[in-house]
Amino acid sequence: MPIITLPDGSQRTYPQPPTVAEVAASIGAGLAKAALAGNVDGKLVDTAHRIGQDASLAIITDKDPAGLEIIRHSTAHLLAYAVKELFPEAQVTIGPVVENGFYYDFAYKRPFTPEDLAALEKRMAELAKKDFPVTREVLPRDQAVEFFKSLGEHYKAELIAAIPAGEDVSLYREGDFVDLCRGPHVPSTGKLKHFKLMKVAGAYWRGDPKNEQLQRIYGTAWAKKEELDAHLHMLEEAEKRDHRKLGQQLDLFHFQEEAPGSVFWHPHGWRLFLDLIGYMRQRQEDAGYVEVNTPDVMDRALWELSGHWFNYREHMFTTQTEDERVFALKPMNCPGGVALFKQGIKSYRDLPLRMAEFGKVHRYEPSGALHGLLRVRHFTQDDAHIFCTDEQMEEECKSVVALILDIYKDFGFERVRIKLSTRPEKRIGADETWDKLESALSNALDHMGMAYELFPGEGAFYGPKLEFVLRDAIGRDWQCGTLQVDMNLPERFDIHYVAADNTHKRPVMLHRALFGSLERFAGILLENYAGALPLWLSPVQAVVMNISEAQADYAESVAKMLRAAGLRVECDLRGEKINYKIREHSLLKRPFLVVVGDKEKAAGLVALRARGNQDLGQMPTGALIERLLQERDSKA
Repeated sequence: MPIITLPDGSQRTYPQPPTVAEVAASIGAGLAKAALAGNVDGKLVDTAHRIGQDASLAIITDKDPAGLEIIRHSTAHLLAYAVKELFPEAQVTIGPVVENGFYYDFAYKRPFTPEDLAALEKRMAELAKKDFPVTREVLPRDQAVEFFKSLGEHYKAELIAAIPAGEDVSLYREGDFVDLCRGPHVPSTGKLKHFKLMKVAGAYWRGDPKNEQLQRIYGTAWAKKEELDAHLHMLEEAEKRDHRKLGQQLDLFHFQEEAPGSVFWHPHGWRLFLDLIGYMRQRQEDAGYVEVNTPDVMDRALWELSGHWFNYREHMFTTQTEDERVFALKPMNCPGGVALFKQGIKSYRDLPLRMAEFGKVHRYEPSGALHGLLRVRHFTQDDAHIFCTDEQMEEECKSVVALILDIYKDFGFERVRIKLSTRPEKRIGADETWDKLESALSNALDHMGMAYELFPGEGAFYGPKLEFVLRDAIGRDWQCGTLQVDMNLPERFDIHYVAADNTHKRPVMLHRALFGSLERFAGILLENYAGALPLWLSPVQAVVMNISEAQADYAESVAKMLRAAGLRVECDLRGEKINYKIREHSLLKRPFLVVVGDKEKAAGLVALRARGNQDLGQMPTGALIERLLQERDSKA
């Protein structure tokens, strides 16, 4: 008589081993209807799974994150079912869950079209409505191989053949469709109601470019219609905010094939870039940092010493000179920072030493991964390396966290998640060192009362790290700043300081970036604000324009006064109609438009319009300057 312990601690006894579905039904009809799967002693199982011994059980519904993942995985299978129905010659391969949805890769003789996606989505809805039971079957490996070969599914047969001999494999059947899968899945296709197919992309079998090219169909699936609608609305908003389109529309930057993954900054874009550097430079100076600069190209020996050559080589650009010395463009600024610390004798009185660098780095990213400013090969980091004693480490971590969060507020990001990533499998340094470093980060956050999420195994190869994830205006998350604690590079480079007792001690090294990549942060800002940057960040803060030639001199004098006050101003004296000029500069998302005609000139006034077609009326030039400076300096 199995005893089932539920999440609230209550227990139920059953005369025969019950299924998850039977336990749900014994609790209530509503739960039985909502059940998607079960969590038995920490393992996810189908609702048809029979519990043969005492166990703890949680019923999984669409309110659980695991339930949503099961819905998405099951919808991927539903897609494969629809493909086999409409395109019987297509071969199915794999269909995993990804963020916000799923994809499935297919081998087919021609590319799938948008019309095909519409037909597939319709067929999926029909299959879901039939409410086919989704059932699990188990076969010996070799029998499963032969089964899929008999169906002409050679990719599936190859996947199963890679499983160790003698093992059983699980298959899932719904209607006339059978697929290889570990599971679990929803009890029936009727649970799959809110989905949409998004796009088709290319993919390679097993992710290897040497293998056959497949077609990857992406889809999204949600538990409720309103969640699907909200996601699709967010994607529409994201399309409008695409920083690549805004970069062209606002004349900020461009990319071209001769320099893949590298930005060509136009004057207004470069102004934004320099403003980001200027802002960060001032904040760092106020926080006690000194600014340094290290070489872009350094000998292979330095990268071997740092460990990057063995752990990061595939991402590095290298060259060889006539004397056969191998050099690498730096993918990171850290070794240069350590080399700077090593010059001269350092005392405990010099610590903490906070060295900041706006360092250019180069990393090889596959061409398919490049994405505007958000994923580039050549970028600038607002890096800093803090050298401190063991006793100072936790306090320095707190200071960095406080600085990061305060800076993000200035840019309009109030919602920030913190992730703590711990030791990866591929790492350098002793476990005792990792224990110490991980504790420093978690203790700092705990003492500050900061909530954080733990991500085991995702730290850098040389130390654990904090990652700061911003949520933008339409609910998307962006990973930006990082803080990493490192005792490995100080040991590798044999750096030390003279302690108060005149002994030599090893400093702790903190790696810290607040924007992360300045290029990427600029892209995030453009998308967050849909190109309408706040006044203090706008490359052009106001445009002065005349109605006719008769006010040209007055318009120029107004612009001159604004510039003298420290504002970035353009003057548009073209002979175009004023409505045309207003519309053109509105499309360029200029924060303020200053219009002068005969009445304004005669009275020494200006007419002011704010972004969003707001008519703010007439005012003296002095009042205009005061208003703009107040808004700029408040960073509103």
